[in-house]
Amino acid sequence: MTALNLDRETLRALADEGNETALDRLADLADARADLQELSDLLDEGCMHAGRLLTRRAVAAGDALELQRISDAGCVEAEQELERLLR
Repeated sequence: MTALNLDRETLRALADEGNETALDRLADLADARADLQELSDLLDEGCMHAGRLLTRRAVAAGDALELQRISDAGCVEAEQELERLLR
């Protein structure tokens, strides 16, 4: 089976129907565009992949406040990285 190159609108429609893989792909697209607002919105929708991508960026920037926000949204990786940063 060949991989389909689905557009953002199709992925959004699938994600709105509860497809978590589509939600993860939307996060990948947002990350590739460095669209932090969309990544944050996806995290708010419960996309933990977006949380991991945001965590990676916050760690690189040394942004403890952003790590706390991401952790508060339920991302375990952000909580772990924040604890590591604080030690």
